[in-house]
Amino acid sequence: MNDLTPGTWTLDPAHTSAAFTVRHAGISKARGQFQDISGVLEVGEAGKNLSFTTTLRTESINTAQPDRDDHLRSSDFFDAENFPEIRFVSTAVEGDALTGDLTIRDITRSVELDFTYEGAATDPFGVYRAGFTGETSISRKEFGLTWNAALEAGGVMVGDDVKILIEAEFTAPVSA
Repeated sequence: MNDLTPGTWTLDPAHTSAAFTVRHAGISKARGQFQDISGVLEVGEAGKNLSFTTTLRTESINTAQPDRDDHLRSSDFFDAENFPEIRFVSTAVEGDALTGDLTIRDITRSVELDFTYEGAATDPFGVYRAGFTGETSISRKEFGLTWNAALEAGGVMVGDDVKILIEAEFTAPVSA
């Protein structure tokens, strides 16, 4: 990562995805993502001492099912009115592991993501960009997302394990 310019890089929401997958009814998976995402990447000299801060707006959840999205925004899940943001602040980057504090519904837990630097390049418009991928799994119950419904055949409607995939693109600091 020594090809990264030192300074504050800005997350490009048009080229970033914050997606999740969770077991549904014990037989399939529900997928979704957050549409409103912002963040910064701080880069030290020679591409070292990286730190990430990212914010997702809970009201921007999109599973391509409006009724489900409304339920996820409700107090049963994210309670978007009272907890408008999900926040991730990195605490360490070591090799292919990114550790940080994830806050959902004002509950903060340390999480570790499998982390990949995808490279950097200048686009046709002269903007220097860098890409990263991060993957992890969390227990939704550990973040206060406990709503569920029992199924007639046994089991529950929503699984506890949530797989998260972040594909982020940042733009380099503009030189003065």
